[in-house]
Amino acid sequence: MEDTIAAISTALGVGAISIIRVSGKDSIPIVNKIFKGKDLTQVSSHTIHYGHIIDNEEIVDEVLVSVMRAPKTFTVEDVVEVNCHGGIATTQKVLELLLTHGCRQADAGEFTKRAFLNGRIDLTQAEGIMDLIEAKTESSRALAMSQVDGKVSNLIKNLRQEILEVLANIEVNIDYPEYEDIEEFTNDQLFPMIGHVKQSILKILSESENGKLIRDGIQTSIIGKPNVGKSSLLNALLNESKAIVTDIEGTTRDIVEGTIRLDGILLHMIDTAGIRKTDDLVESIGVEKSRQLMNESDLVLFVLNNNEPMNEEEKTILKELESKNHIVVVNKIDLESHLDPKDLEGHIVVPMSALEQKGIEELKEQMKKIFSLEKIETKDMTYLTSARSIALLRQALQSLEDLEQGLKAGYPMDILEIDLKKIWNDLGQIIGETYEEELIDQLFSQFCLGK
Repeated sequence: MEDTIAAISTALGVGAISIIRVSGKDSIPIVNKIFKGKDLTQVSSHTIHYGHIIDNEEIVDEVLVSVMRAPKTFTVEDVVEVNCHGGIATTQKVLELLLTHGCRQADAGEFTKRAFLNGRIDLTQAEGIMDLIEAKTESSRALAMSQVDGKVSNLIKNLRQEILEVLANIEVNIDYPEYEDIEEFTNDQLFPMIGHVKQSILKILSESENGKLIRDGIQTSIIGKPNVGKSSLLNALLNESKAIVTDIEGTTRDIVEGTIRLDGILLHMIDTAGIRKTDDLVESIGVEKSRQLMNESDLVLFVLNNNEPMNEEEKTILKELESKNHIVVVNKIDLESHLDPKDLEGHIVVPMSALEQKGIEELKEQMKKIFSLEKIETKDMTYLTSARSIALLRQALQSLEDLEQGLKAGYPMDILEIDLKKIWNDLGQIIGETYEEELIDQLFSQFCLGK
């Protein structure tokens, strides 16, 4: 990180202002070379200066330049931000001049990566920054801010501290057994301590399911045979004509997507191709996609035609859905019913008429009940949200359970210490106290340029 990096930090396009960010030990002198105004190398930190960006003697743009000296900056390096007029040509020209005078084009997420490597933030805070940029609801914004503020990190740090104190007791007993004034640390004393850490991890994992819903939303697929009203249902939920609706079977050959918001949670709705046997190559690919989405979705809306009895394929699908979150939507209730109620016993059933907009609110209420959306705590947003963090926490939980089995089996303390250190390290990886270089490169490559 010895070089100085630069990147455009605002979206490219026509706008009032664009910002080019520069970070590194040579930030101030490099910008000073192309700035006509005050001598930036002599100004105080965290000040803004009016002037012009010049290319030799030609004025490129009228700008405001912010100068922030290390270490009180986002990257803990000298940072300069050039605020110029918006527009692709002007912004690119300023960036070009900076690169010509000694800067390197920053990689995606490199400013945040430097903030992490310089100890300004930890990994959960870095992931929170990315979530904050991508937040689409007030709930997801609040969740991301709790990570950026370090509230989530503190959960993990507290757990690590508990384990560290246990490790310290074990180390003293192993290294200094001859001292009589040291209390002997036994398996019986270790058991309740480990039990408390385990319960804390289980609580975080349980609450992190809410965090995942808030951040990622609920992937919802609409499944059923052709012409049962799947596209009409999607249009009714979205309150717009997103999907084409006809009486011709197989009209929907590929997925059609839309998004609705329930209690601050996004539901990503997917209208799939009607599931049936077909010789049409394009339609058969769509049917295969439908089955795949059915297995991958968080929620399945299985649509039946009230006017027709269930066929064997529909009964098979209903059987497959028993282990998944699903709602059976009986559409076309304005027509005479030919469904056997016994076939639907044990399932959540919502009668409706998508065409006449009947039953839509009842369906939304059932969706909310399945995921207990009204119970999700939105004041204390201390949830883990990333798949990486949750996987590491589950890994630590498994190690804890193995440790409990070792305790019950009477394993010696020095063997148990090895497992305990592994749990401590697993938790450390969540916040970046320990990490692999490849993981860091991969994580920050998902950020946008300039952040």
